Amino acid sequence: MELIDRIPGEHGRVSKRTVKDQISDKLAYMIHSGLLRAGDELPSERTLATTLEVSRETVRAAIGILHARKMVEVSQGSRTRVVGPGLLPMHESVSTLGNLKDRTFEEVAEARAAVELQVIWLAAQRIGDNELARLSELVKDQQTMYADPVGFQISDREFHVALYKSCGNSLLVDVVSDFYDYALEYRRSALQRPGAIQHSVEDHRRIVEALRTRHPETAVGAMRSHLEQVQTTTLKEMSK
Repeated sequence: MELIDRIPGEHGRVSKRTVKDQISDKLAYMIHSGLLRAGDELPSERTLATTLEVSRETVRAAIGILHARKMVEVSQGSRTRVVGPGLLPMHESVSTLGNLKDRTFEEVAEARAAVELQVIWLAAQRIGDNELARLSELVKDQQTMYADPVGFQISDREFHVALYKSCGNSLLVDVVSDFYDYALEYRRSALQRPGAIQHSVEDHRRIVEALRTRHPETAVGAMRSHLEQVQTTTLKEMSK
């Protein structure tokens, strides 16, 4: 499955943690980072299970862990709602990201572009049919999320990490994932702008089509355009 294998703060693959623990850690990190905020309604169990490629029972168990930590509120007959970071600090849930907090956005954006463009250059040559099918499936689902920024943000992360992993270099995956996590709270605000999600989904579609060509230059061009759009819209939010 194309679940994020590397939970922030873990180095290397997670080998002893159950899938429900990995998902609960992922969602907990999104809450701590500000990507998910108090009052947000999570997508339905069915939608989350589809996005994360796990069973609904696994999603339910992961949400149960967050509920026990007082991070989400579960009500019968309604969506699960984010309460907040709960009583537990984030601690190790940030790896090298913690070293980025004192860097300027311009520095991080420049470094992210340098690494991410190399990642997609490799991915265009190494990506398999199954990985392409997974990315296409995510884009198709994202086209139903134009009015669901929370669902899109979760799916967006799945899309990028699935893409990163297809480059075949786990060290690059770790590094570029940390860059992705930088300034997420501003990215969230940027996605609230009218048409922002549609724009990102269209960028994702172009990236997948570029990867299908197996031409590195074409794939790099599609990703560069997406990163420039992300940088521009994020800077607008940061300047408020």
